[in-house]
Amino acid sequence: MLHITDAMVDTLVSTDQALQAMHRAFAAFGAGEAAMQARERTDAGGVKLSTLGAVIPAQGVTGAKVYTTIAGQFNFVILLFSTETGAPLATLDANAITRLRTAATTVLVAQHLAPANARHLFLCGAGVQGLAHAQQMVQQFGLQRIDVFDPYAPSGLEARLAQLTGLPEAQIRRVAHTQGVGEADIIVTASRAKEPLFNGAHVAPHALVAAIGSSLPHTRELDDALLARAQLIAVEWKKQATSEAGDLVLADPGLSLADKLVELGDIVSGRHAVSAQPGLRLYKAVGVGLEDIALAGVAYQNYLASQS
Repeated sequence: MLHITDAMVDTLVSTDQALQAMHRAFAAFGAGEAAMQARERTDAGGVKLSTLGAVIPAQGVTGAKVYTTIAGQFNFVILLFSTETGAPLATLDANAITRLRTAATTVLVAQHLAPANARHLFLCGAGVQGLAHAQQMVQQFGLQRIDVFDPYAPSGLEARLAQLTGLPEAQIRRVAHTQGVGEADIIVTASRAKEPLFNGAHVAPHALVAAIGSSLPHTRELDDALLARAQLIAVEWKKQATSEAGDLVLADPGLSLADKLVELGDIVSGRHAVSAQPGLRLYKAVGVGLEDIALAGVAYQNYLASQS
């Protein structure tokens, strides 16, 4: 059986293709033409095994992502099947897919919810996901300034971000605290924080805040002050977000967050009309199987095309 490595994925799939794949997948899900399997976690002896999947008939693929978590480190594999014959098509390393699809989905959200003419990104966390988000955000929106908060990142972070984004180093600033979030148009939290990273009262009233760092119900990156101010809270899938996202699970019940939750598929498909009035908007990601299988399908199809 064909096996597609992470290195092959990075060669086969562009960031633009990843964005297009997320748009098609969530539009299909919003229209009831695709289905997801929620994440299932099993653990023993410090080893966690997780699975999640999707069926996307319009793309001709279904499958599941399986991964281990050991000492905070992840390793991902996808098994892809044909929806026409049921036959297995390929296995794929999924570290690159996870990196690409997570950032691409946030960009998709930003296309619908970010303020017009956004120029300033505040990034909390400069690991694999933080760097991928900076790269794709600058590419898609022409951002002109990045402030990055990560007390654990190695030296040379500004140079690394400049290389990835194409911005001059002078427009990238490493900061020692999060007090400057109020100046940002877009805030991305890509950390492993267990407690809120900043005071939500300080965030600009027009900003988009994307919290993508955790899918665990006992950790959170955002505080109740921010949740209370939000005009809406976009999620990939309510079923998974309301059980996995600590930002939502740990929130004060009096905030009535259920009234603010909107699925991304409904936004993309037009079933939910986003207000034209500027307002503070949130996106809470947990990562869903739809994203993985959609992008794995693109990688597989691009591989076949490259061999013809």
